[in-house]
Order: sequence, then structure tokens, then C-alpha cells
Amino acid sequence: MANLLPVLVLLPLVGAIIASLTTHLGARRLTPLISTVTTALVLAAGGAVAFQVGSAGPLMLVLGGWETPVAIALMSDGFSAAMLLMTAGVGLVVCVFASTTPEITGGYWFWPLWLFLLAGLNAVYVSADLFNTYVALELLTVAAVALVALGGRAALLPALRYLLIAVLGSLLFLLGVALVYAETGTLATFGAAEETTGGLVLLVALGVMTLGLAIKVALFPLHSWLPPAHAGAPAAVSPLMSALVIKAAFFVLARMWINLSQGSAPAELAYVLGAVGSVAALWGAALALRQSKLKRVVAYSTVAQVGYFFLLFPLVVAGDGAAGALAWEGALVFLFAHGLAKAAMFMAAGSFAHAHGTDELEHLRGAAARMPVASMSMAIAGVSLAGLPPTLAFVGKWQLLHASIASGQWWWIPVLLIGGLLTFAYTARVLRILLDTEEADDQEAKVEQGKFTRVRSDYRPIPQRMQYPALLLAVLTLVLGLRSIELTELLQAGAAMGGL
Repeated sequence: MANLLPVLVLLPLVGAIIASLTTHLGARRLTPLISTVTTALVLAAGGAVAFQVGSAGPLMLVLGGWETPVAIALMSDGFSAAMLLMTAGVGLVVCVFASTTPEITGGYWFWPLWLFLLAGLNAVYVSADLFNTYVALELLTVAAVALVALGGRAALLPALRYLLIAVLGSLLFLLGVALVYAETGTLATFGAAEETTGGLVLLVALGVMTLGLAIKVALFPLHSWLPPAHAGAPAAVSPLMSALVIKAAFFVLARMWINLSQGSAPAELAYVLGAVGSVAALWGAALALRQSKLKRVVAYSTVAQVGYFFLLFPLVVAGDGAAGALAWEGALVFLFAHGLAKAAMFMAAGSFAHAHGTDELEHLRGAAARMPVASMSMAIAGVSLAGLPPTLAFVGKWQLLHASIASGQWWWIPVLLIGGLLTFAYTARVLRILLDTEEADDQEAKVEQGKFTRVRSDYRPIPQRMQYPALLLAVLTLVLGLRSIELTELLQAGAAMGGL
């Protein structure tokens, strides 16, 4: 079963090449089918890997016939397997969404670029080598920037800004990799900590890599590139960016802290990350409340939700074993839930924007009457991100609350509670506008009477099937909330807190 690990990377690469050829040679109608089928095959392979990891433990494969420090090492444990499943699963649903109309993809090059992105994401999740992880991060960065640029002239500046900031993050990460190699003599992610007791050089490397990856994750105050890039991208690209791309950098960051530091990470730095994450959770939600465009609301929501991820570090590093394990599990469950819910929100927002020609909230008043399925998707996904039961995000936040109490770090509890209230507030604001048919009718009457001039959106019906992919992922957050035991058991596969 370990032989499937390279397949998870090679299959989307081959599919991307074939999709590029069909696009270039004029057989563009085949491109969506090729990409969707390839994604489905990757999901099947990821499911097989997850089943094996869940039943028999982590998988390891060394390519090239050399020993681990030289050869390319691939590995999958519970954390990795869960991310592989989420990536291919969300990607497949987005492919179905994107295939409803070419107008939401930014062009047929969306399809091969998505497969290149999928290959990069999977390479990050199965790599057990720091340098190969760097290469994988670069592959997905190039693909992600190109996908954002498909948004047209208005998206070029956000794409360029994203590229420059991502390159800066990559250089910092590479510097950290060089320091690790200089100190330990190995690039193995799970072997470096065994070569040293945790000297100053390794701590500096950890700090540099943390900064570089925090830039890629868009942790406040390094988040300025994210809202324009996610909001300006085509409707089919935004879900991939928010639900999947930023997860890869956080995955690597969590690996660095849990595996590379092996308990030698300073608690002070962990508390700094938790404090910055807390500010991000509250500041991002407050900014989401002030946005006038739906996609920017969802984009700033991502800035806020990223903050919760970083509560993992103080709870794990400064907490005891039981509290740390609970925090690890809760943070990863919330990470998974965020991927599903945020993809659903961006697909619903993209559907509204495509149908009305704009995502200005004032022009979407009463849109729920015309698009009830998309409105329901937005509501369920927003409730999930707020952490209300019985959603999957509730399970994750509940575990983080318990970990805060068990570790004596009670000051994270107000962050989780207030952040959840703010999430509910901006979700309720959006839903109030979507459901406000009475005011929408009143405004239309005033416009007809010439009492004031208002820029009106031109609503055009969209295929009903365009709204259902978002609903599928939104409902899945409810289903997994009721059946979270399978996910938590998978995340526990491997050594303590998901490491090896």
C-alpha cells in the first residue's frame, strides 16, 4: 500500500500534462473531464492510503535505493492521510462546480493548473524530507499564483503581490532548511530532532521557518495579500485557495513544531504565536463585519479562522501530554472542518456573484428567494465556522476549550467564544441581506418612481446544479460533526500527536 504514495503525486502530474495538451491542441471539451476523472482517481488512492493508515499505522516508502538521508522518503500518518482525503475530496467537488460553466474558471487553463496544484499539495503531505517539502511548496505556489491570475486584469496585481510575498516566505523557509542541515547533517523531517538535543541553531531555524510559513498561511499581520487574492480570483479558484492552499503551509509548520523541535521549542515563542493567532481571530472577524462585498467577507473570515489554528502551539508546547494531545486533535479537526465549510462558502458566494454580475451585498438583497440552495449552503457553512453544534467545527473548538482548561491556559477561552460570536455575527449579517426581500422590493419601487438612483445588478438564472456542490460540502460538516469518531481515530494514527 505504501506504493500508492508516489501515485498521489505522479497521477495528478500526468493528468495535468494531458489536460495541458488537450487545451493547447484544441480539444478543450475533454479537459474538464480529464481533470475531474484524475481528481476522482486521486481521491480513491487517498482513501486507500487513509484506510491502511487507520488500520495498520503510518506508511513509509524510500525511493532511489539509497539510505534515508539521501533518498526521497515518502510518509503518511493520520494527519497526512486526513489532509490527502480533504484535498482530493474538496477538489473533486470544486471540479463538479467548475464544470457547470466555463465562465467561473477563468478559462480552460484552470483545469491543468488545478492538477498541478493537487500534485504540489499531495507532495507536501507525503514528503518526509525538508528539501522536497520546499520543492513541493514552490510547485503549489506557482500553480496557485497562476490560478489567481486567471481572474483577469483586476486579479493581476493581487496575483503579483501574492507571488512576491510567497517567494519571501519560501526563501525564509529554505534558509531554515539550510540551518537544520548544517546543525544536524540530515534533511529528514522526522530524523533531524534525533541528531541534536536542540541547540541555538535549531531554534533559530525553527523561528525562521515559522516566519516563512506564517507568511504563506497569511497569519495576521502578514495577511494583506490574502483578501485581494482570494476575492479577486475566479469563482472556482477561491475555494481552492482558502480551503486547501493555506492548509499546506500550516501542515508543514505543525510538523516542524511537533516533530523537529521534539519538545525543545521555547514556550515563549509558542505563546507569541497563540497571542498573534488570537488577535487574528478577532481582528479578521471584525474586518469581515465591515466588508461590503460577499467574497471579501469570506476572505477576511479566512484571516480570522487561521488565527484559531495557531492556538495549537501554546496548548501543545506549554501544556502537559494529555492536554497537548487533545489540543492537537481539536486543532486538526477544526482545520478539516474549515476546509469543507470555507470551500462551501466561496462556492456559494461565487454562485451569487455569477448570477447577479456582482458580489456587492447591497445588490444581493432578497437573493435567497431566487437562490435558496446557495443561501442554505452559506448559512450551514457559516454556522459551522462559528462552532455551533452539531457541526464538525464545534467538535474541534470543544476540544480546544477542554485543552485550554486542562492545561490551565484559560485565557484562550474568551478568544474561542468571542471569535465564534463574531463569526455568527457576520454570517447573520450576510443572511439578513440575502433574506431581506421586503427592503429589496421597496428599493425597486423607489427606483421605478425615480426617487433615487441605484446601481442594480442584472440577475440571470444559473444552472441549479451549480448550487449543489456547495450544499454537499456544507451538509458534510454536519454529517461529520455527528460522526467525528472516524476522523479523530484517523488523526490519532501514528505516534503521539500525529508525529512519528
